[in-house]
Amino acid sequence: MVVLGRIIGPHGIRGQIKVTPFTEYINGLTEYSVWWLSKDEKNWQIVHPATFSIHDNLLIVTLAEYSDRTSVSELKGLLVAVPRSQLPLLSEDGKDGYYWTDLIGISVVNVQGETLGTVAGLFETGANDVLRVRLSRSGKEELIPFVDQVIRQVDLRSRQITVDWELGY
Repeated sequence: MVVLGRIIGPHGIRGQIKVTPFTEYINGLTEYSVWWLSKDEKNWQIVHPATFSIHDNLLIVTLAEYSDRTSVSELKGLLVAVPRSQLPLLSEDGKDGYYWTDLIGISVVNVQGETLGTVAGLFETGANDVLRVRLSRSGKEELIPFVDQVIRQVDLRSRQITVDWELGY
């Protein structure tokens, strides 16, 4: 399974949920007619998204299996995934790009060899993508632009991104 989002809670009274997508585009999850939900990435529950809308950079979704706020409240915090086999194939060397989900949790090191932290997430600004890096020392987040001038290497095999970046830029 490839985790593509997280349910952050109910929306309204008719059983809709708010989902933070981990996809490049906010509507990326709308392409899948079946989602797998899990708290621990071991036990999966299949659901069927019925309707989608976008509100404040969140995906608002109605699931066919749920019809009221009380029942969807139990879904808060669950991960949303699809089987990797449903995603288009990318080359292993990253020349075709990367799935954001593959970057989350990998180490970020600068060109001086200092470990900055790990990728907590990514988001799109319109001009470029941005890495959210959870700093090893403080636990705070640093935002690093995902642009060629800054990102020197993405090595998915060793789970490391090398950046031309110093803390506090």
